[in-house]
Amino acid sequence: MAEIIGTPALFTGLVDLASAQIGGRALLCSDDFFAGKENLLLPAAAKFDPTTYTDRGKEMDGWESRRKRVPGHDWCIVKLGVPGQVRAVEIDTAHFLGNHGPFASVDGCVADRAATGEWLRDNATWRPLVPETPMKRGSPNVQAVADSAVVTHVRLNMIPDGGIARLRVYGIPAPAATQNEIDLAALENGGVPLVASDSFFSPMSNLVLPGESPIMSNGWETRRSRPPGQDWIILRLGQPGRLSRITLQTHHFRGNYPDRAAIDALHWRGAPPSRLVDHPDWLEIVPMRKLRAHDAIDLPVNLPGPYTHLRLRIVPDGGISRLRAWGVPDTSPPPDPSGLVAHLNGLSEVGARGALIRTCGSLRWVEAMLALRPFQSRVQLFGEAARVWWGLGDADWLEAFTHHPKIGADPAELRRRFAATSALAAGEQSGVIGASEEVIEALRAGNTAYEARFGFIFIVCASGLSAEAMLDRLDERIDNDPAAELRIAAGEQAKITALRLSRLV
Repeated sequence: MAEIIGTPALFTGLVDLASAQIGGRALLCSDDFFAGKENLLLPAAAKFDPTTYTDRGKEMDGWESRRKRVPGHDWCIVKLGVPGQVRAVEIDTAHFLGNHGPFASVDGCVADRAATGEWLRDNATWRPLVPETPMKRGSPNVQAVADSAVVTHVRLNMIPDGGIARLRVYGIPAPAATQNEIDLAALENGGVPLVASDSFFSPMSNLVLPGESPIMSNGWETRRSRPPGQDWIILRLGQPGRLSRITLQTHHFRGNYPDRAAIDALHWRGAPPSRLVDHPDWLEIVPMRKLRAHDAIDLPVNLPGPYTHLRLRIVPDGGISRLRAWGVPDTSPPPDPSGLVAHLNGLSEVGARGALIRTCGSLRWVEAMLALRPFQSRVQLFGEAARVWWGLGDADWLEAFTHHPKIGADPAELRRRFAATSALAAGEQSGVIGASEEVIEALRAGNTAYEARFGFIFIVCASGLSAEAMLDRLDERIDNDPAAELRIAAGEQAKITALRLSRLV
């Protein structure tokens, strides 16, 4: 995947809640004699022209107060474009060298969205987000925020005076609750682009900005693929919802719009972006459609959901200016015709623990899965099963391996030893049935040699494999590096776990 140009890697997945692009406004400040407070929230990086002056002094792209000759410090009150939980603040002093604010702090409050700067100055109850911190001149100054409360406004304190080029307030949007149809993918409603196959010409966050794109560079555009293929972008909706239609706009893309596009969706709250890239359960909700240059098209959704994520696929490459996902917020779980999620959620803790340990013999995996109940969807259930598994250590994997029979070993002994998992494991080694004595003996001998080399039995997801195919796999893997082989065996265990989960009902 290509570098996400224009998006700070440190804050991927977060939104600049104060950006003027989503309605952020600098309402009031103590002093902006040299440079206006509104510059703080401009989306573009600050620029510097050494030749430009105003009637008050050097023109600066930022907020700059006069030199303070009285006690106190300067401040600026900002209305966030959308309320949210602040995770980090960036106070950028770019181009302010001998005139930057030497210290800064940031406070937050909750107030009516229509409150004036004067009212907030005199009446707001401010809580500290970033304590007073030294500022490095000519540099971005980044501070993490531990307070998880939602805020509507922030106050930037510059101590005692000077200049700050940009203020970025990175966080998680908390839009107002509604039952009306809204654009669930919109940045101002909490939608966030997570990852894309490519974003060479413009950042992927442009795709969900408010309003129509004014110029081509304000959309999402990929480079020319060689050879032509398919590009994609994955978005997390601001909140789960049922979709009615998708709007795709190609405004200002004329000779470089995609030829075709399709939309996929799934439901997994809190899904790690890396797990979504090649996820097998994406559901196509808008079939592949032809697009046109500098156009807007409304596409009906054939399966409404609810969903938490969307994937836009474009063929072969090009630019999309905006994506709108129109729908109604809905926190109910999606349909599960198999009944698996409802079954697992409905079990007592003792019953669920027993079901999960029959699925995978790692006790830490079982306890982690129990803590995640209730599950919201099949996608989440299987996704969390894999995520938890790959977050365990070698000892946990080896523990799970001990709950498997040796392929080709004595059937009667295996029935006695592994009676608890026999129902779920039925058919996993069915390829051994009817195999010749010669192949069975080779499997036994191969398992013995494998265990002597690696310290654990040969693990393979044997469903659908013949005895001969299993023997071939064993022969292919027995010369592997031990550390690599442990991870290969863990991958086979993950497949077995998924298979057994699906057989719980």
